[in-house]
Amino acid sequence: MRSPVRGLSPSDSEEASDSTPLLQDAPRAEAAPVCCSARYNLAILAFFGFFVLYALRVNLSVALVDMVDSNTTLVDNRTSKECAEHSTSNKVLHNQTGKRYHWDAETQGWILGSFFYGYIITQIPGGYIARKMGGKLLLGFGVLGTAVFTLLTPIAADLGVGALIVLRALEGLGEGVTFPAMHAMWSSWAPPLERSKLLSISYAGTQLGTVISLPLSGIICFYMNWTYVFYLFGVVGIIWFILWIWLVSDIPETHKTISHCEKEYIISSLKNQLSSQKSIPWIPMLKSLPLWAIVAAHFSYNWTFYTLLTLLPTYMKEILRFSVQKNGILSAVPYFGSWLCMILSGQAADYLRAKWNFSTICVRRVFNLIGMIGPAVFLVAAGFIGCDYSLAVAFLTLSTTLGGFCSSGYSINHLDIAPSTLLENGKLFSGSLLLLMYLVPLSSRCSPKVKCKTGPLMITMDTETEGTNK
Repeated sequence: MRSPVRGLSPSDSEEASDSTPLLQDAPRAEAAPVCCSARYNLAILAFFGFFVLYALRVNLSVALVDMVDSNTTLVDNRTSKECAEHSTSNKVLHNQTGKRYHWDAETQGWILGSFFYGYIITQIPGGYIARKMGGKLLLGFGVLGTAVFTLLTPIAADLGVGALIVLRALEGLGEGVTFPAMHAMWSSWAPPLERSKLLSISYAGTQLGTVISLPLSGIICFYMNWTYVFYLFGVVGIIWFILWIWLVSDIPETHKTISHCEKEYIISSLKNQLSSQKSIPWIPMLKSLPLWAIVAAHFSYNWTFYTLLTLLPTYMKEILRFSVQKNGILSAVPYFGSWLCMILSGQAADYLRAKWNFSTICVRRVFNLIGMIGPAVFLVAAGFIGCDYSLAVAFLTLSTTLGGFCSSGYSINHLDIAPSTLLENGKLFSGSLLLLMYLVPLSSRCSPKVKCKTGPLMITMDTETEGTNK
């Protein structure tokens, strides 16, 4: 695919063609087997890494509901009688041994949004550090740091709101480097015609982490208490870090167990995309319309994604009035659909490019269109169904599921338009990500009150909870 950023020294074949297979004028290397391959092992480990990251990120969404004394915001809450409360037949009493805090809605908003204020700071440094120390160590220590801070969350909560806000911001700092680091690694590991599959597999962990974390957090809160949510997920993060450091390498040339056939396949498939550029062409990048299109698409998707991720448990609790157990499960259903969609759309995108010779730009545009318009339609529709519980869950599920198509749209397009070097890929991606993520904390923290329109009714609810590619 032709690089739209001038000055990035694309190959002659890239300039001459915009169709897939990429670099079709160059001899195509014979594909190495998929089974037990180092590149797919990397995708699976990355999948579990992002699974852990998002589990660590969203567990507070459910835990905070149990951490806060419900009487704190009861006076201002005018929504509890709009929808009928769901009866529960649980014979096991809700464990309430965890300490409760008198945090009002505005305080909770700052606690929830503090993660993203740390998250935006390490986007550009993440790309630079990945070049210096390698994406493997950067991603590994990013997850490790987040896991350790998660373990300290109950202590920080006891110390006070300020300590908890600082801790969550530090978690954001750790997670902020992970996507630039992973993109830097894929620039050396992902053959062009397997790019959609490999990246969609690895980043699908974000959705499954949400799917597992939300209901599991609710179950842990109900049968144990909220402190164990942070202890259990923190330990899982440390275990993943040990496996990552042991089994992964930054580039194919240094991998200990990769076969000679696979190493040659990866290197030969990427050699015609390598750039000799040693400095970053900032001015041409800032003038690049395709880059700004990625920024706009990423920002728009993340605004909806993170706002929904942040407030969905609150919507389930305050508007639809589900119990903490059902809250976690129903909040996770939409992200299970998105996870499936990401996996299947990645396979479909590469199949269309490799077997049907669809152009890369055509595939990216179509998948991005479905992943943007579909979620918008169903999310707007969800605001007009009132207390119809089935339709509410169905519309939210369809909205989030269709968003999975974006994983083969703008989410991969960074690697299509940037030369395949750690320097340019890491910084091009992280630079655009910084711009689009800058306003996400504002949407995710929201104001102390969130207005939810349900048909002719305008409902105001207190924000009590927080929460998703990048």
